[in-house]
Amino acid sequence: MKRNVLFAGCIALLCLTSCTTKKEEKEETGKFTVTNAAVIDTSFTKEYVSQIRSVRNIEIRAQEKGYLQNIYVDEGQYVKAGQVLFRIMPQLYEAELQKAEAEAKAASIEWQNAKTLADKNVVSKNEQAMALAKLEQAKAEVAMAKLHLSFTEIRAPFAGTIDRIPKKLGSLIDEGELLTSLSDNSQMYSYFNVSEPEYLQYQTNVKSRGDSEVSLILANGDRLKYKGKVEVIESEFDPETGNIAFRAKFPNNDKLLRNGETGKVEMTLPVKNALIIPQKATYEIQDKMYVFVVDSNNKLKSREFEIIGELPDLYVVKKGLAANEKVLLEGVQKAKDDEKITYVYQKPEEVIANLKLKAE
Repeated sequence: MKRNVLFAGCIALLCLTSCTTKKEEKEETGKFTVTNAAVIDTSFTKEYVSQIRSVRNIEIRAQEKGYLQNIYVDEGQYVKAGQVLFRIMPQLYEAELQKAEAEAKAASIEWQNAKTLADKNVVSKNEQAMALAKLEQAKAEVAMAKLHLSFTEIRAPFAGTIDRIPKKLGSLIDEGELLTSLSDNSQMYSYFNVSEPEYLQYQTNVKSRGDSEVSLILANGDRLKYKGKVEVIESEFDPETGNIAFRAKFPNNDKLLRNGETGKVEMTLPVKNALIIPQKATYEIQDKMYVFVVDSNNKLKSREFEIIGELPDLYVVKKGLAANEKVLLEGVQKAKDDEKITYVYQKPEEVIANLKLKAE
């Protein structure tokens, strides 16, 4: 009887020991490598959606009403400054000029007669002055008629490329009606919006940002071979988006860029005391970034965080993670939330020095 009791006690003890061992094995599944974020001064390259504009782009509009008599250019043609583009039928304005010149001639004769008579004291000096005023008014009418006549000939104010011409020969043109557009594409402006934190980093780290050169990635993914330079920052932030507009100027020696194109500007932004973590320590779910943080009980806790930029094999953290928090480095794809681990700590400097692969 005693032997049976003893045997049963041994079996119970073995079962208890086995259960405890399995529980511990479940909680401590092996050693993991962990690290924490590094804090360094660095810079990273970021892409911004950009709108491309000509350095000069204007609408060419009629300044007088009339029939479109001549079109001297074609759509897409390059024209020189001062070149004649269109002519509005000028006969009406030529007739007005002839009439004004005739009236000016008559006023000149009247003034000469008044002057002669005034010198002989036949008429008063006031009548002479009135005749002179009438002559000056007639001359002004001549100048106005010449100006209206000159408006029938539309010239290019600067060298550039002609856009679409919506009107055809013989069309009746109203004053102010659009005839075409003219673009100076010798150089191009690229406008892009920068967030307030990035703007502050850019403005307060003048030495780190170098010569403010930027690159332009075209809509087909190709990179423009010419570098641009940030020249202008607008004076106000957009209250709705919290962004401020930058303007970079790019050479356009190959005439590849046209007004209205889109692309992406690549700009290098300096960051002081940047918090960086290895990309291999992260994982992504529905466009959101996560890491596994090791808590005080050595359990893994999934943590969402945001990034502000990327470096080779590294992310620059915007928010969601502290520098002193330990994050899982190896085995991210196999880890589970609330899993208890034992780990080996590796300094972030050592991790960064040996980075080659992302999460496995």
